[in-house]
Amino acid sequence: MGFAVFETGAKQYKVSVNDQIYAEKLIGNPGDQITFDKVLMIDTNIGQPYLPNAKVVCEIVKQGKQDKLLIIHHISQKHHTKRQGHRQKYTKLLVKEIIG
Repeated sequence: MGFAVFETGAKQYKVSVNDQIYAEKLIGNPGDQITFDKVLMIDTNIGQPYLPNAKVVCEIVKQGKQDKLLIIHHISQKHHTKRQGHRQKYTKLLVKEIIG
């Protein structure tokens, strides 16, 4: 199998075997396996909207937070500045197998 496109967390990822991707936070511990069944495409086979009996098997490598993203709101002539920080949680996945 060459590549697959699957959906998780309202996002789509194009992956091949042994790829490492960062997805939105998923429940699990490092070493656990997750199977995604919402596969949109494998090589040239396109689903309507998903392919039946197609799966992408991934292993959780680690859970973490991204670097802090600073958000600064400045309103001129009001002498007002608001500063806010945000760290998005993520799950790092290793693609083990594409079934389909």
